[in-house]
Amino acid sequence: MIVIKAVLGSSWFVVRSNFEAGEMADLTSEPGNLKRLIIILDDDPAVRHSLMFLLTIEGFEVRSYASPMELLNDANLPTFHYLIVDFHMPEMDGLDVVKKFRERKDSVRAILVTSLPNTAIRERAAKLGVPVVVKPFRGTELIDAIHTA
Repeated sequence: MIVIKAVLGSSWFVVRSNFEAGEMADLTSEPGNLKRLIIILDDDPAVRHSLMFLLTIEGFEVRSYASPMELLNDANLPTFHYLIVDFHMPEMDGLDVVKKFRERKDSVRAILVTSLPNTAIRERAAKLGVPVVVKPFRGTELIDAIHTA
């Protein structure tokens, strides 16, 4: 097993791999399975790029969006498995985005990321069944939240 520790932006990431040293990982497909698609919604380009890097290394297919309306108005949006959404964004907050998706689809598994998780945000997220992960992320906290969701 390989463990990579990296600093991306202001966050520490720990990436675990089941591959041995020197073994090549094919991140383009998973034998016998479709890759799980994760949508990242965050208005901060550095956070989007860092999360895309982390999640691609973890073997996910990733798409990112800079604004809620860009995501909600994407006519070619494929079915996705997880939505990682920032709370503080222009247009509407991340929990409102989750609500909009749930109005349009049966269910959306979402994880809310925020650097300022006050009690009101945590209560709203809990009512929607959305876990909250605090930025900057610590260790494998975000990856663990994805696997738990």
